[in-house]
Formats: sequence, structure tokens, C-alpha cells
Amino acid sequence: MNNELPRWMDLGLLPLVNLAMAFAVSALVVVLAGQDPAQALSLLLRGAFGSLLGFSYTLYYATTFVFTGLAVAVAYHAGLFNIGGEGQAMLGGIGTALVALWLGEAYPAWLVLPLMVLAAMAFGMVWAAIPGALQAWRGSHVVITTIMFNFLASALLSWLLVEVLKEPGNMTVESRAFGPGAQVPGVHVALAALGIEWPSSPLNLSVLLAVAAVVVVWLWLWRGTSGYAVRAVGFAPAAAEYAGIRPGRQVVVAMAASGALAGLVGINEVAGVHGRLLLDYVVGAGFAGIAVSLIGRNHPVGVVLASLLFGALYQGGAELSFEMPSVSRDMVFTLQGLIVLFCGALGQAAVPALARLARRKVAAHG
Repeated sequence: MNNELPRWMDLGLLPLVNLAMAFAVSALVVVLAGQDPAQALSLLLRGAFGSLLGFSYTLYYATTFVFTGLAVAVAYHAGLFNIGGEGQAMLGGIGTALVALWLGEAYPAWLVLPLMVLAAMAFGMVWAAIPGALQAWRGSHVVITTIMFNFLASALLSWLLVEVLKEPGNMTVESRAFGPGAQVPGVHVALAALGIEWPSSPLNLSVLLAVAAVVVVWLWLWRGTSGYAVRAVGFAPAAAEYAGIRPGRQVVVAMAASGALAGLVGINEVAGVHGRLLLDYVVGAGFAGIAVSLIGRNHPVGVVLASLLFGALYQGGAELSFEMPSVSRDMVFTLQGLIVLFCGALGQAAVPALARLARRKVAAHG
């Protein structure tokens, strides 16, 4: 029996069905907790989208997830599973901080901020390219090496903050504050300069960087020669090699691009919010990027929509746990886990039913 779905079903309807199943199971969990799932959903949506402040926080979280989701998606198109976004984001933060601490006090933002972006991308790129090279030329599986590189990145970050960058006299494990030239302006500050009132929140101009990343990734993968080579290797490596494409090189290119995207998390979190390098600023964003990419079907537009979903879960979950104490933040993490389950491990469970629906629709139209 042919269970191949039409493209619109595969990219549009199937993720929605998977999400619906995840929410249905989550609703059952809320009922077992003695609460009304409709009220819980209403509170979650109100917290995420019910005010400009809540929406700002949703966009702030979504910005980070766009970077990590794109990182996973780019590697996927080369036939790779990059689960090292966590470590690559840490290296991006380190690169961001080193430039900020070096130049932020003495030079203006128009000079320092582009250098910080380049440093974040370069550090993340190198950290991801090493596992890519190990797989391409030494046969080391990228899943294993990226896991290990997450631990190495965490150890490196801890060492730098304790032994090198720690602010003297400060008991907290963090660097000294960045200078004024190394601060990414908040959206509320930028809009105030245009005479537009916007509530103060962590949302900063890194959101524009995320938009640019989405456009560049789409153009590169679907309109660029290099992106075509990456997708060819991911789809059929033997055929790509027969056509003159070097698979090893494309593996390294894809992993390097993936790491550069994950490294941009450092701009949003370190330079855009905290203004200093912290020990735990990534807080699982790299792993959340895997779910974002799965839900978004590894397409830039899908990644944006999935990032907004996860941003809403993070922000709306805070409102939900405040208004409905018996439904804690752990319940939101449970929902995220169910989304990963139904969009990942059980992502094809609804395919036979949808395929039958598609065949009936074709038959009905003759």
C-alpha cells in the first residue's frame, strides 16, 4: 500500500495532526491533575499573545529557537543529525563576550556589534566543523561527537568564567559587564527612538538577525549552488559523488553553517539581554532546536512557526503556572516532550490515515 502523501499534506497537515495529538494527550494529563484543559489552554494563549509584553517575551524566546532550529535543519539537509547546538551556542556566547570585553568600552556600537556577530558565528562554526570533519574524514559519527562537544563546551565555559573572565569581587560565576558599545538595543528602545511606545522586555534587535538568518538559509539551500550540493549529499550521497560533488566537503560545510547559526544565540542572550557572559544562559535552547526543526519539517518557514509555538509555550507556561498553581512549569515541559514524541518518534503514525484520505479525495475527483 502506497502511503506517500501529497506535498501539502506532508509539510502542512501532518505536523498539525501530530501537534493535535500531542495537545490531546496533554489535555488528558491536565484532566488527571484535576484542572480544566480548556481553561489551561486559554491561560497559556493569553500569557503568550494576550498583551504586547507577553508577545514580546514570546518573540524573545522564539528568536533563540529560530537560531537553534535552523542549525538542526541545515545539518539535516546534509543527512546529519546535529545535536550539538547547545555547545555551539555556548561557543557563540564565548566569542560574543571576548569581543565585547575587548572592545565594548572603547569603541562605538556600530563597530563592535558587527564584530560580535562575526565572532559568535565563527566560534560556533569552528566548534561544529570539527565533528563534521571527524565524520567526513575519520568516520566518527556526528551524533556521538556533537554530544561530547556539548560537554567540552560546558567545561570550557566554566573554566573561562572561573579562571579568566570572572569579575573580581563578584561571588557570582559571570564575567564583568559589557561596555556600552557591546549592548544590542532592546526593541522597546529602538521603537522609542521612532516615537512608538513598546513595553520593556528582553526582546532585542537580534530578532532582525533571526529574520535575516531565515531568509539567507532559504536562499542558500533552495536557490544557491552550494546549498544544492549540500541537499544532494543528504538525499543521495552516492549519486552526488558520481555527479562530481565531494560528500566529505559538503558534510563539513553543512556542519560549519549549522554551528554558525547556533552561535548566534550568544548575540540574543549574552549581548541582547544579560550584558555579560553567564554560566547557564543557553538553558536547553540547543536541544529545543531539535524539536523546533522536527515540527517545522526542517524548512525555514516551518522553523519560524515552530519557534513561535515554543516561544508561546515558554512564555504562556509562566502565566499558566502563576494562574493555575497545580499546573506547574513541569507540565509545560511535559507538553514539549509530547510534541517531540509525536513529531519525532511517532511522526509517521498518522501517515496511513492521511494517505487513505488523500486517495479518497483523488478518487472522488475522478
